[in-house]
Amino acid sequence: MYQIGKKIRRFREQKGISQKDFASAIGQSNAKVSNWERGLNRPDVDMLTEICKVLGVSSDELLDITIAPQGISEKEKKVIRAYREKVEIRHAVDILLGINE
Repeated sequence: MYQIGKKIRRFREQKGISQKDFASAIGQSNAKVSNWERGLNRPDVDMLTEICKVLGVSSDELLDITIAPQGISEKEKKVIRAYREKVEIRHAVDILLGINE
């Protein structure tokens, strides 16, 4: 039984997206998404980008990959997400952190 479907379902429900709407957003059938979520099969690697985009998560989060041995905290993940989503603050944050290029 595949585990990725449980994570897809959890992230989908956290975003308040119905299974039908999620399937439509990623261009797949509701039955296919249902099978993923029930662990009967898993999405092709080519689908991961679209799944992550619609769910608003990184592939690291979806696949349970840590970027460092100690991992990063939930707060750090939120900061990274906010930095990525809020283009208008990136320059100010870069200056504040001394990473202005």
